[in-house]
Amino acid sequence: MDNGRRSLEEIEQIALGRRLLDMSPQEVRAVAKAHKFLCDAIEQRRRIYGVTTGYGPLATTNVDPKQSALLQQNLVYHLCSGVGEPLSHRHVRAMMMARLTSLMRGHSGANPLLIDRLQAWLKVDLVPEIPARGTVGASGDLTPLAHLARALTGEGRVSLRGGRWVSSSDAHHQLGWKPLVLQGKDAIALVNGTSATAGIAAVNAVASQRALKLSTLLVLLYAELLAGHREAFHPAIGELRPHPGQRQLHRWLWSLSADSGALTPWQPRSETLPDMPGDIEQHRPLPQDAYTLRCAPQALGAVWDVVEQHAQTARIELEAVTDNPLLFADDDLVLHGGNFFGQQLAFASDHLNNALIQMALYSERRIARITNPVMNKGLPAFMQPLDTGLHSGFMGAQVSATALVAELRSQAMPASIQSIPTNADNQDIVPLGTIAARRASTSLEQLYQVLAIEALVLVQGAELKPTMSLSSASQSLCVWVRELVAPLEQDRPLAEDIAKLAQALADPDQVAPLTALLNAEG
Repeated sequence: MDNGRRSLEEIEQIALGRRLLDMSPQEVRAVAKAHKFLCDAIEQRRRIYGVTTGYGPLATTNVDPKQSALLQQNLVYHLCSGVGEPLSHRHVRAMMMARLTSLMRGHSGANPLLIDRLQAWLKVDLVPEIPARGTVGASGDLTPLAHLARALTGEGRVSLRGGRWVSSSDAHHQLGWKPLVLQGKDAIALVNGTSATAGIAAVNAVASQRALKLSTLLVLLYAELLAGHREAFHPAIGELRPHPGQRQLHRWLWSLSADSGALTPWQPRSETLPDMPGDIEQHRPLPQDAYTLRCAPQALGAVWDVVEQHAQTARIELEAVTDNPLLFADDDLVLHGGNFFGQQLAFASDHLNNALIQMALYSERRIARITNPVMNKGLPAFMQPLDTGLHSGFMGAQVSATALVAELRSQAMPASIQSIPTNADNQDIVPLGTIAARRASTSLEQLYQVLAIEALVLVQGAELKPTMSLSSASQSLCVWVRELVAPLEQDRPLAEDIAKLAQALADPDQVAPLTALLNAEG
């Protein structure tokens, strides 16, 4: 870590409960300094929004500092209006982590005791019940973060180490803790930020990067099964259309296919036409492949560009201070503004969602071609090796992939353009970034299910061509899949296999041997 900066991979590991959060000495000093500055400003009875005033359109009301704790408590109470199913365990931890990274910058004025307690919650894996719906992301993620604040004060429900929901007061008693009393700027510092959106976006970012890398490996195996032309992967093609993602895909596919004996090899010089004294010669093999193969660097390269743009937006947001007002202790300044307005994440999440849907579509099209005996160059229909017709192989799984893509397309309407004025027209524009981030997360889950189906189909296809000389990357993929799921010899229910493989593909630690194949290729 550098000056408190945490990578997206570190955020994900903390979200998964596989890593602890450390606070740097610089962050400890910055938090203490900002809190002292706030306390001095309150003592001086300075007018500070949400600390010595009411909230939103009620900010015309001055509030005596002696009522600080009641003001903060009432902020939490009136915002605890979330509805719907709870956010997932990892998304809540990611939200908590994102809020901490903002508070630890030392411009929010939160009590150091609050930050210590949030760290302790992450350490013991205590998470609050956070309803998924109810935030517009305009003044930050007020509603979900208010449910976090409520739990910190001993109210609401929590889960310890993934267990059943219990009352927060009982969990505090079990852990030997006293619930916090929020005062000063503690509650508004907690709720007035983009941390639910940023946390979910951070998890989405690394999951999307992995999905793209896995798609690249699947494209290579797909190309090998169809004896595709390696020529389409040549890096010189990408150099003439130098989008970063396309160039990256050319490099990956060209390097990974170097030891493949299954692809149609590239010849530096084109073959010459035979003498044709009579009629034009027809029905020769096509010199190039269908677009799912030939345009893979262009298609997946465009996805990679979007994935990287989204990841960069998430990185910047996780290094930001996103509440209001902001404290500048060194300059004796309290500035009122709108850093809580999550438009960047809203746009990035919607853009990512479209790219994820396209990635699922590309996968479904590859599944459709490779299971079709008219197009798959001699492989059996639906990869059923024995008694085809009596057994149907992956026919049902291919239909499921189609259904998943159809559902994903129905979820493609951007959230970031759906602004509805609220809060007595104080929030007269709203970005709706949390909806966009949650939608992208749902798309990711379904994308991994499609990729799992594709992996099962392609690995089965590789085993039906035992004499084929696969690239070492494809061999590694086949071995990895077979350690989890047995071959399909006779029809059996595939739901559990698909779920098991999708879960493994989405797990950063389980899938690390595969993603490392691309990391090694730059």
